[in-house]
Amino acid sequence: MKTAAKPLIAAAAVLVALVLAGLVYFLVDRAQAPDPASASILRSDSHVLDDGGADAVIVVEFLDFECEACGAYYPVVEELREKYAGRITYAVRYFPLPGHVNSTHAAVAAEAAARQGQFENMYNRLFETQTEWGEAQESRAALFRDYAAQLGLDMSAYDAAVADPATEERVRSDFEEGRALGVGSTPTFFIDGEPLLIERWNDLETAIEAALRG
Repeated sequence: MKTAAKPLIAAAAVLVALVLAGLVYFLVDRAQAPDPASASILRSDSHVLDDGGADAVIVVEFLDFECEACGAYYPVVEELREKYAGRITYAVRYFPLPGHVNSTHAAVAAEAAARQGQFENMYNRLFETQTEWGEAQESRAALFRDYAAQLGLDMSAYDAAVADPATEERVRSDFEEGRALGVGSTPTFFIDGEPLLIERWNDLETAIEAALRG
């Protein structure tokens, strides 16, 4: 009986250990996440692509450069930015989804380019080439470095920014704040501080029009 019970006891011990480990992870994860009450949709260091001034409708997008839905929405967003130029403020924030191998690498590349005032150019390049590297199961950081070189960036400064832990931390802070705001998928849009439920392709334009009408 004692011999037969040993495997059961060992299995129970493993199960308890797994439950405790999961509980610790959950508590640590909760402790590290920002307080929802202090989370901001738009921060002073957020990347503003279009500034429409004090009376503009504020549109904020949480995005993942590897997300196919974000890639599909990219031309829609570009058309709306042009159509409503001067009437909206458009800003983007990082939300690299854990299941995408290169989403964080792409965001780091964009942030490194931002340090040289080239965020929008890298933002465009990443979405325009998404089909070339999206869903890859290995790092495409070298390819993103090629994009930086093609954009004429100072490569020593770019490499230093990519290697700087503060760059990835900047990406991570957007992600964590997004979670605190209830973001769980990409793209997620906020219009004048309110989350937008996207069900049809024209929902974003409809929401902008409604906000402009007041």
